[in-house]
Amino acid sequence: MQPANTEASIARVAARQHGVISRAQLVELGLADGAIYSRCRRGVLHRVHHGVYAVGYIAATALAQAMAAVLACGERTALSHRSAAALWELGVTTGGPVDVITPQHRHHRGVVIHRSRTLTAHAVTIHHGIRVTTPLRTLIDLADVVDDRSLARAVNEALLQKLVRQDEVAAALDGAAGRRALRRLRAFVDRADTPTRSVLEDAFLAFVDRHVLPRPTVNQRVAGFEVDMLWRAQSLIVELDGRAAHDRSRTFEDDRERDAELTAAGFRVVRITWRRLRDRPDREAARLAQLLGG
Repeated sequence: MQPANTEASIARVAARQHGVISRAQLVELGLADGAIYSRCRRGVLHRVHHGVYAVGYIAATALAQAMAAVLACGERTALSHRSAAALWELGVTTGGPVDVITPQHRHHRGVVIHRSRTLTAHAVTIHHGIRVTTPLRTLIDLADVVDDRSLARAVNEALLQKLVRQDEVAAALDGAAGRRALRRLRAFVDRADTPTRSVLEDAFLAFVDRHVLPRPTVNQRVAGFEVDMLWRAQSLIVELDGRAAHDRSRTFEDDRERDAELTAAGFRVVRITWRRLRDRPDREAARLAQLLGG
């Protein structure tokens, strides 16, 4: 292979892989150890992991780091846990090493490796060109490593984006006996709630459960408006005002007009902010219990 063709081939492979390439792929393209070393010295290749290189620049993007970790750990490896949740945009942030999963015994510096004997081909797919656990498998793995708040957001994001269905989660849990995920995800299967759209909605539902209040339905349409929380039998609506809400006068006025229309339709509207939910939960719970006839 001519040098120019070699460089073009390296570029093509790296372009498909967010700018990174493995040593094995370089060897397949005809490069010996000396040629790889020479390119590293000249700054053509930049070592990301042992046996994985960024082509032409130091890999800095999250996608490049994820791809590099998967390549570094072998063919049967997939992005997993928090890193997979971030790739699927499930509202989980990552700031540490990349998580991967493999059925094999692996050790790799700078990568968190989860070994699983139950990882099958059906639990792995390709997303953004990266081998990654499916959304369903990602949720099950995530339930072993994140707190309740993060898990709630991830499940709701997966449902909102139609990456999973509740019946699929239920079927998967039937085959996950013995895992912590079984207990933690079961609540999301047993409830038929519409998926929430924000962390504040998740927090409000947790507040309702904690204070043993009747559960509302979520994001329902009333009198032509979509409302956050609804107790239809009691004609009660709770609208949740996030930290950034009502920064503009138009939004404030629109909300008041909306509240007036809902009141005219026979519903009582209560607005609850992050601060009140956080600082005065008992007072808010007592008020809602009274309005709900408790």
